[in-house]
Amino acid sequence: MKCLDYWPLALAAVLVFSAGCGRDAASDQPGKNEGHANQVAAQTNKLPVTPDPVAGSQPIPNQTNVMVLISGGKFLMGSKEEADAFPHEVSVSSFLMDKCLVTQELYQKIMGENPSRWKAAQNPVEQVRWSDAVKFCNQRSLREGLQPCYDLATWKCDFNANGYRLPTEAEWEFACRAGSSTAYFFGDSPAKLGEFAWYEKNAGGRPHPVGQKQPNAWGLYDICGNLWQWCNDFYSVDYYRASPADNPQGPKEGDAKVVRGGAWRFGLENCRAAYRNNENPGYSDVCFGYDIYGFRCVRKSPATPGR
Repeated sequence: MKCLDYWPLALAAVLVFSAGCGRDAASDQPGKNEGHANQVAAQTNKLPVTPDPVAGSQPIPNQTNVMVLISGGKFLMGSKEEADAFPHEVSVSSFLMDKCLVTQELYQKIMGENPSRWKAAQNPVEQVRWSDAVKFCNQRSLREGLQPCYDLATWKCDFNANGYRLPTEAEWEFACRAGSSTAYFFGDSPAKLGEFAWYEKNAGGRPHPVGQKQPNAWGLYDICGNLWQWCNDFYSVDYYRASPADNPQGPKEGDAKVVRGGAWRFGLENCRAAYRNNENPGYSDVCFGYDIYGFRCVRKSPATPGR
């Protein structure tokens, strides 16, 4: 079972507990290398920018809460190169997905707090547990008069609700691939990865503002790199061999949730479209949160009345 067993992270977790569970460690800077056709396509290489009032010299992308319509279809999920990702054909219904990772600015607006270590308005929010992301989804839904998807007593997701939720693992990979069948959404060679993603070799030891790399073919920014992205599914190493072909939602239970996409302190191999990883969801209010976890939301497409 693959997991994020990373010695610097384990040490950081111990230090956080001993320091009384402080989640804001701005003065503790980590060192470098810690480490089909769709109706919407990218119109430009980068989002328009204006000066960032929080970080001074960092750019601030506009329209970071815009959603992209991902038209449903079939694709070959997984890869024979991944031990836990047995290739299998999957069909997903149409859905809406955030163009960018949820920013600190948006998280602060919805939740009234910013748990991030690397504070800047247009940086993706990090140090969020799976349960934090789920609570954000419900609050975002309520603010817009939508039906929340999650029962916070059981953490179950109502996929028929019209509110915000986390993507299923199948939805995430379908959106990431954007019609491709290669190791990376832009090809089999990682040579161009730096044009699309912040990862160990180019991130300079920290996450970056959203939307500053090129998007994939369906207009999704930072779909790989910058931060690992929480998915709705529980993780199981052998789930793909028993997965339903239509809108799979993952195992019914488990100890960890799926995270996808790689992150700023991880290598290029983690940015492959089929690469799977997992982490403890942090249901309870215990001290947990690394600066490598973020998320983006999805919603049921208005043209898709049921699943």
